[in-house]
Formats: sequence, structure tokens, C-alpha cells
Amino acid sequence: MGKGPSYNVPYRRRREGKTNYALRKKLISSVLPRAVTRRSRKHIIVHLVKSTAVGDEVITSAHSSELKKKYGWLGSLDNLSAAYLTGLLCGYRTIARGTKEAILDVGLNSPSKGGRIFATLKGLLDAGVEVSHDEETLPDEKRIMGQHIVDYAAQIASNSDAYSRMFSKYLSRGLNPEKISENFSSVKKRIMSEFKKQ
Repeated sequence: MGKGPSYNVPYRRRREGKTNYALRKKLISSVLPRAVTRRSRKHIIVHLVKSTAVGDEVITSAHSSELKKKYGWLGSLDNLSAAYLTGLLCGYRTIARGTKEAILDVGLNSPSKGGRIFATLKGLLDAGVEVSHDEETLPDEKRIMGQHIVDYAAQIASNSDAYSRMFSKYLSRGLNPEKISENFSSVKKRIMSEFKKQ
């Protein structure tokens, strides 16, 4: 650790690797609410956060566990499809609260082209929230719908041991992996129809 009279000890959250204060300052100076995407081991969480002098204020939020409980999602709660649907849900809630523009906050995550962070961004955009972005970073529509899972399931279907081992969680929830795109479409329709009624 550095020493000497000119050395400044970094803030605790910076030392713990939780906050990049230089990036946070830039995001806050934009004055727009921040679309914050975070991942736990099993879930995707999307918040729309407004910074105030007192602290951060959450305007709206969505948690991928809601997809299973409320909308009938049977797939994984932390994959690309779940990330998109969580972003879509948060986006509709944001529009319902009267906020139409935001800036993406990826935090300390390493953003990768077509990854889950950008899947949540695509969900926000499809709900009608305006977020500055590069189109090339957004994931492909087929991947969002889980087509890559469908293709892989069809590829290993002849090997019953590998198939049942790889898709055991899907099968235990009553979802045939070849039908994940259909489940995705039905959940998306339920989310959209809920907010069109309002």
C-alpha cells in the first residue's frame, strides 16, 4: 500500500471493488436516470435509479424471479432470454412512471458485445425507453429467443444421458428445451398485455 504525505486512501467502496467513482461522476453529471443492470449467481436485476443529494433513489425495478412467479417463465433466471424479459418489464414500468430516457450503467461489469447487460438494454429499448447505445452491441434476436438452446438440444437429443444431464433443470420445471422460444414468446406477450391495459 502507498505511503507518504501526498497519498490518499481510496474510498472504502473503491477499495472493495464495488464502485468506480470516476465513472459514477460522469454518469451522474449526465442528469439522466441510470439504467442499472446487475447479476447475482442466479438472477438478473434491473433498476432505474435517480441520483439525489441525499443518495440514490430507485424509480422502478424488475427482478428476474418475477418472470417465474408472475409470468410463467420456465427457463433459467440468469440467461440471455431472462435478461431481455427483465429489461422489458423494467422498461414498461419506467414508461408507466412517466420516465422516457435513461443512461446505461454497467458498473464494474466487463461489457461484452451481445451479452446479458446488452440484452437488458434491448428490453428497455423495446419497451420505449430511450437509451444512447451502439446497435452492434445488442444481441441477435434469435439468441434472445433462445434459438441457440433449441439448436443445441436438437443436436444432442440422440444422446439421452447428455441430454438429460445438460437440461435437467429445464426438464424438472416441465420445459422441453426445444420449446424455449415458445415459452419466451408467451411470457413476452403476457408482459406486454399487462401494460397495454393500463
